[in-house]
Amino acid sequence: MEDPYGTAAIRERVLAAWSASPSRFREDANAEEDHARGGYRDRVIIELAQNAADAAVRAGVPGRIRLTLRDGVLTAANTGAPLDGAGVDALSTLRASAKRDETASTGRFGVGFAAVVAVSDEPSIVSRREDGSAGTGVAWSAERTRLAVAAVPELAGELERRGGDVPVLRLPFPWPGHPVPPGDDGFAAGFDTLVRLPLRDADAETLVRRLLDETGPALMLALPALAEIIIDTGEPRTLTAAWDRTGESRHGTAIGTVAINGSTWRTAETHGKADSSLLADRPVEERAEWQVRWAVPDAPAKGELPQGVPAVVHAPTPSDEPLGLPALLLATFPLAPDRRHVAPGPLTDFLVERAAAAYVELLPPTPRLLDLVPGPVATGELDARIRRAILALLPGTPLLPISAPPAGGGEMAGDDPAELGLAPVGEETVLVRGRDAVALDGPAALPNVLADVVPGLLPPDWPARHPALAALGVRRLSVAELVDALAGLESGPGGDPSWWRRLYAALEGADREALTGLPVPLADGRTVRGPRGLLVTDPAGLDALRLRVVHPGAVHPLLFRLGAVEAGPRAVLTDPATRAAVAASFDEDDAESIWDAVLTLVARAHLRPGEEPWLAELALPGDDGELYPAGELLLPGAPLAGVVADDAPFGVVDAALVERHGAETLEAAGVLRTFALVRAEDVIEPELHLDGEEEWADELGGGFVVPEFTAVRDLEFVADWTGAFALLAEPPLRAALTDPVRVLLADGGQVTVPSYTAWWLRRHPVLNGRRPGELCVPGDLDGLYDPAPVGLDPEILRALGVRTSLRVLLEDPDGPAELLDRLADPARLVSGDRLHGLWQALSAVELDVDAPERVRAFVSGEPEVVPAGDAIVVDRPDLLPLLVSQPLLFVPVEVADVLELALGSEEVPGVIESAGTREPLPAVLRAVLPEAPESYVRHDRLVVDGEEVPWWFENGTVHAGGPAGLARGAAWACGRWSDRLLAAAVLNDPSHLPTLLAEAVFD
Repeated sequence: MEDPYGTAAIRERVLAAWSASPSRFREDANAEEDHARGGYRDRVIIELAQNAADAAVRAGVPGRIRLTLRDGVLTAANTGAPLDGAGVDALSTLRASAKRDETASTGRFGVGFAAVVAVSDEPSIVSRREDGSAGTGVAWSAERTRLAVAAVPELAGELERRGGDVPVLRLPFPWPGHPVPPGDDGFAAGFDTLVRLPLRDADAETLVRRLLDETGPALMLALPALAEIIIDTGEPRTLTAAWDRTGESRHGTAIGTVAINGSTWRTAETHGKADSSLLADRPVEERAEWQVRWAVPDAPAKGELPQGVPAVVHAPTPSDEPLGLPALLLATFPLAPDRRHVAPGPLTDFLVERAAAAYVELLPPTPRLLDLVPGPVATGELDARIRRAILALLPGTPLLPISAPPAGGGEMAGDDPAELGLAPVGEETVLVRGRDAVALDGPAALPNVLADVVPGLLPPDWPARHPALAALGVRRLSVAELVDALAGLESGPGGDPSWWRRLYAALEGADREALTGLPVPLADGRTVRGPRGLLVTDPAGLDALRLRVVHPGAVHPLLFRLGAVEAGPRAVLTDPATRAAVAASFDEDDAESIWDAVLTLVARAHLRPGEEPWLAELALPGDDGELYPAGELLLPGAPLAGVVADDAPFGVVDAALVERHGAETLEAAGVLRTFALVRAEDVIEPELHLDGEEEWADELGGGFVVPEFTAVRDLEFVADWTGAFALLAEPPLRAALTDPVRVLLADGGQVTVPSYTAWWLRRHPVLNGRRPGELCVPGDLDGLYDPAPVGLDPEILRALGVRTSLRVLLEDPDGPAELLDRLADPARLVSGDRLHGLWQALSAVELDVDAPERVRAFVSGEPEVVPAGDAIVVDRPDLLPLLVSQPLLFVPVEVADVLELALGSEEVPGVIESAGTREPLPAVLRAVLPEAPESYVRHDRLVVDGEEVPWWFENGTVHAGGPAGLARGAAWACGRWSDRLLAAAVLNDPSHLPTLLAEAVFD
């Protein structure tokens, strides 16, 4: 068999070494097992691709590899330099790479091919001959190695102890010349070398299929020598890479791009030769050349690598070191013996710094940069070190584009632009350090307006709230902070009010709360903070009111949305400056100019009386030449003048003023024609100068709020109440009297109480010299109260507390006690029928009263006021014959308990003194009262406590002295008292029973 690679010599040399030292055999077997099951257990695809890339580099051709999985066999066909003797020797010698002098190759230790042993016991490699046909090759075989080892007596024992397990790759054999599977003949497709791996079992095939499915852009980025990877597991797919390294180079870092299957990656590469001091702790054959490459996809998911790209450090193929950055790092980090983790040491420290510097150079001067800034949370120790190194560089590196700062830095510049860290980018754009940049957190149009005022502004498309800006050292300027900073400007740039209008237009859409202090230029040359309440109007003729009017050149709709007022007459009238002028009108030397301006506005605004109660403070002249508050002046001939006392503290307005401005205007300004109203909101402790307001509040108790308070003032000055009620019946005074007031309590509840006006009137003798609560309207309370005056509005009477009906009286919490007091007054006349009805009404409500001293009861059937201790409540009808001469009340026992009245059943001994016989209840009576007792005690003459009575009920037994008594006793005993007369009629004449029962249907 042809042996061009001298495999026999290699086998002879290896077997001789193992024979001389069986422990060497053991070491080689263990080492290969460690690689196959440890660091290279799932690296077969990567290592095949890496060897293909190195072959392409050696041959100086574009790298291509086709990976095919068919019928349990993995083949890898690649272009490039064919396998040679040195390569075979290296593949059969652990950690003795044939590439140690190749600076562009990826493999470094000659152990990567060991990854094939993780899935195959029979790997082989064949390279084509110069004529293009498949020719020379080499194979390895676990079975053939096992046979060779078994033939060496010195190794038999060790082979047995290992259960036949041998190092596959230590003994190469000539290629057996087996045919290449159909469709996998890569030589016909221009490939130079074919690796063939019969897979060990189904698990190995599952692993290989998964690794092929996961192969993606990361492998192309790690192995730039590969231009094409074809993967065929049934449906072929192709990965292609086109590198462009013609980009700019900054600070020794080359910036370029690579297109992989239509997706573009931005790359940054730097390389060099490591100083010997960095390699002191590394193996002798560790390469001195180092390389760092970053790759970032142009359009990934925010902050993440594309799907299928492992987020790990590549050294340069994937390691187990996690990397949380949204970029791919490929660097020649030194690896630990497990080939999975980066080894610590000076070289790693050096490469961390180089990687950080290259990453910063990679960042594009676009908002995309922000998604590439590392966050604070790392995924591993190495990731954390790289992040810290990058974050340390960011604030001091010119990365952020701004429009060139204006000369002199603008009115708000904090630093001289000449001292800023700037890097040129284009004719109008420069890059600045993060600490010299400002991100304006506001509408996108703002930077265009503020370029001459705030230097260092980032362009509008940079998100000011991105968390990466803090890592870059960028100062974020909120709209509220901008507004505060603008307060220092006396005017817009160049003193042009229209600049402010442009600023307001740019601020459209900003948070209104942040704009509350926005500076606004006024027509008088002042600049004030806050648009709220500013007027947009022509202030001519209103100078005396000291109004704040926006400069016409700065007017913009935003100001209205922020509270500026399109100032018609009413808006000007209600402006705080107008109110301040009214409040100070008594102290002004020229009070006339103020009242003329105010009254003119009142007339133009068509104001109604009471709409703006503060106008009552306006100083106006009286007919005596003195100044009065408008609210203390009466119109000449005003109805109010006819009802108040002569000494009431009111003046009469100057007649000339009435002639000039009109009575309606003066009344709208607070001059009185009728009673005035006082209005307030959220009243807690009234300080409204109303008579008795403290007592009114005390009666409500502590901790209340009246959301809406309205009251009629000056009631204490009334002399003619008939005339006063005629005025009070007119709106809006009527509502202030009749509408109840809603009161919010401290415990979260609420109650409704009479208005202050009604409360005041109830406490004073305003109806015929009597308090309203002492009077009633004609009806069921006649005799208990004096009659109210006729002709008053019923709703006003109710509001005043005039008693309108028994039902309304008893609905008042204090009504039952008041009714008991009235009943106990001997001067009040009450008939017997009405007394029954009154007591029944009292019995129907829940009583919460003190026990009375006197009550009105029935004495011998007539109403009479008696001491409460003498009254007896009749709680059983059989007691009546024994209580004939006593003061009696017919109320439920529950009422007797509340009023502490005696019960008849407790006052009467009830001793039966006559003898009787027990007899069955007559059948005719049972027909009427089936629930009645089956028997009763018949007495010829029933005597109880010395008195003859018709019936008695004791201990469940009915005693009767005749038919009438029996009927009543049986009805009471079974709870059908209302049927007692029917029962008596049946007993009197049993023949009437059918007729009486038929008539009962109509009850």
